[in-house]
Amino acid sequence: MNKHLKVATSLLIAGVAVSSFVAGPVVPAKKVQTTASAQTPIVWKLDKSHSGVKFTVTHLLVSEVDGNFKTFDGTFEHTKEDFSDAKITFTIDAASANTNNEGRDNHLKKADFFDVEKYPTIKFVSTSFKPAGGKKYTLTGQLTVKDVTKTVTFDVTYNGQNSTARGVKAGFKATTTIDRTEYNIKGGGAAVGDDVDVTVNIALAKA
Repeated sequence: MNKHLKVATSLLIAGVAVSSFVAGPVVPAKKVQTTASAQTPIVWKLDKSHSGVKFTVTHLLVSEVDGNFKTFDGTFEHTKEDFSDAKITFTIDAASANTNNEGRDNHLKKADFFDVEKYPTIKFVSTSFKPAGGKKYTLTGQLTVKDVTKTVTFDVTYNGQNSTARGVKAGFKATTTIDRTEYNIKGGGAAVGDDVDVTVNIALAKA
């Protein structure tokens, strides 16, 4: 009996030794590194019925003429809650310029102003949207008018958000001043001021 037990034990030990030799040492599994997917951007749609693009220019150095563009569109998207990585585009139909004077509005379509037959679209593409403290931001981008593209900077005020029955709404107001002659808009001569104040009021609806 003891002899048989010793033989069985020897066989068991030998089996374990052979198994360990064949299998080799245990190697820890390698960790697989994964890359987090890019965040899905938050997209806002332009609420055109509650937005507007206005401009003001001096006339004969003593008065101001106000106007607006009736037709425009834009996009606004971001991933950060503070909007600091926002990407903004804006387009304007140059022929939609309106100053409540038919003769003047028709003149704005001519070559010495917007030359709308050749350059129908005014376009802005942002390059940065930086927080400037409180509800203020600095918006920088490329503005194209006619055949000229130049860097412009807007001072922006964030008007906040509001949840409504039709979804989440947000509002911004952006202002800047440009020299119209730098964009080859030279009609009117000395009677029309070179500096044009631009105000863009934007209402957005979260998509």
